[in-house]
Amino acid sequence: MIRIEWDSLGELSIPKDAYYGIHALRAKENFSVTGQPPHRELIWAMAVVKKACTVANREIGMIEAAKAEAIIKACDELAAGSLDGQIIVDALSGGAGTSMNMNINEVIANRALEFMGFEKGRYNIIHPLEDVNLNQSTNDVFPTAVKVATVRLLRELADEVALLQGEFQKKEKEYAKILKVGRTELQDAVPVTVGQEFSAWAEALNRDWWRLNKAVERVRQVNLGGTAVGTGLNCPKIFIDMAVEKLRELTGLPVAKADNLFEATQNTDTLLEVLGYLKTLSSNLIKIASDLRFLSSGPKAGIGELKLPAVQVGSSIMPGKVNPVIPEMVTQVGIKVIASDHAVGFACSMGNLELNPFLPLIAHELIGSLKMLKSCVRLFREKCISGITVDEARCRELFDRSSCIITAFSPYLGYETCAEIYKEAVRTGRKVEEILIERGFFTEEEIESITQPQELTTPGFAGIKYLRRLLK
Repeated sequence: MIRIEWDSLGELSIPKDAYYGIHALRAKENFSVTGQPPHRELIWAMAVVKKACTVANREIGMIEAAKAEAIIKACDELAAGSLDGQIIVDALSGGAGTSMNMNINEVIANRALEFMGFEKGRYNIIHPLEDVNLNQSTNDVFPTAVKVATVRLLRELADEVALLQGEFQKKEKEYAKILKVGRTELQDAVPVTVGQEFSAWAEALNRDWWRLNKAVERVRQVNLGGTAVGTGLNCPKIFIDMAVEKLRELTGLPVAKADNLFEATQNTDTLLEVLGYLKTLSSNLIKIASDLRFLSSGPKAGIGELKLPAVQVGSSIMPGKVNPVIPEMVTQVGIKVIASDHAVGFACSMGNLELNPFLPLIAHELIGSLKMLKSCVRLFREKCISGITVDEARCRELFDRSSCIITAFSPYLGYETCAEIYKEAVRTGRKVEEILIERGFFTEEEIESITQPQELTTPGFAGIKYLRRLLK
């Protein structure tokens, strides 16, 4: 069964049960490229924006109450996800989001018609453009929805980052007194504690949390009411403030009207700025994941200071092998987000005059990156960080073998003497402490004063309060 719909280009046959209409079907035929629909979060945001506009139109008397109520109910269903299968446009359709806006309008209109007791396609009763899109344009509705979805996801991602940071802080306290070799450029450096390594990871994430919250401030200003180019043509002034107010109430998000609707319709740099923050978070996550893979390498022929939770079998040919698959997943997500930042950078730079026609790509990559990172950070915390344990004996073994402790004696003996002792320790395999005692530089008690974990891993000269007389 079909129904016939018309537009300025002609007519098409639409499946009778379909909530989408002719505009969506043309877009599906024209833009079948990725096979991916718009993100669910963007569909939700579009539905909420349409609802806010309809509520505003009802309150200023531009749409009758019964019609508005039916549209609002349809918006609620779309927001809840029950109509997602009717959004048939490709994520990367041309037209700056027009295809998705048309698809949304048609679905809402046809579902609203059913609520009023009419068949789908009776657009003389409820029209996708005249009613659902009343006082709107794709060029203000679509960017507004992108920003609403972005703000919501930024908040959710920030919450996950805070939880991950908290898990690192727990490990910081738990392993605060375990001494180990610090490494620079993958070579033995000076002593640190395991807790200090966890603290560095936690602090990097704390900065990321701050950036994500700052990013909300950058994207919460929307151009709703600006219509085609931001001038607000064909949109009553009273509608603009009211629609934004209703949107804020419906979402619970701090959205606000942009100071300059014309500018906000042209430029997408604030969305690129958000991806810049996501790129920074991704870089930190990749660095942490890389550190964990290195420190947990082994179990017998690697570093082996940390033990990551075993979450799955690691090899189809090597029995018993377990791989650091969660850090590897984190790394891949980070790489993908960094790549998205490059793509969005190009897209943002290629806007023309009063509009950026590449907003579908910007939206898809930005929202996709937020979603991936949110899941990635949660899985990193739940399946890796929370279950990390430390092999204290292995930390001590490597510490004793490394000769890294020699730097603590440099203030007392001088750089050249310590360098000579270090080379002897490496050449002979003997401990630095043995050589120092053998040469008569220190007693066992003096060395013990210098090599206490607290002395070796805090500012100042190790052991100075006990051995000031020896300081050169």
